[in-house]
Amino acid sequence: VQLQACGGGLVQTGGSLRLSCAPYGFNLENYIVAWFRQAPGKEREGISSTSRSGPPYYVDSVKGRFTISKDNNKNMVYLQMNSLKPDDTAVYYCAAREIGTDARLFDPRAFSKWGQGTLVTVSS
Repeated sequence: VQLQACGGGLVQTGGSLRLSCAPYGFNLENYIVAWFRQAPGKEREGISSTSRSGPPYYVDSVKGRFTISKDNNKNMVYLQMNSLKPDDTAVYYCAAREIGTDARLFDPRAFSKWGQGTLVTVSS
């Protein structure tokens, strides 16, 4: 485990959570950091990413509700999740890949560093 993700929990529909991602022993400055999630019975999907080389990216299902941010001083990445829905229920992972890696943005194989996941449960 090279990243630690935390901040998950149980929240009602419409509620908010903020996830945090902290690296162990490396600086996130030279990495693309992404949040993935995996719902029960579904494949892991990338939902948002940030890096120093471009603007934040969001998939359509979370755009306008989730905000990814990076604190360079603290070497942390956050995912603010608002207006949560039951469909957002999943284990959320943060992951990092070196900038310049030649692969599709959310190809999990391109990410060399992963966190252990944090569970987000949204009740209806």
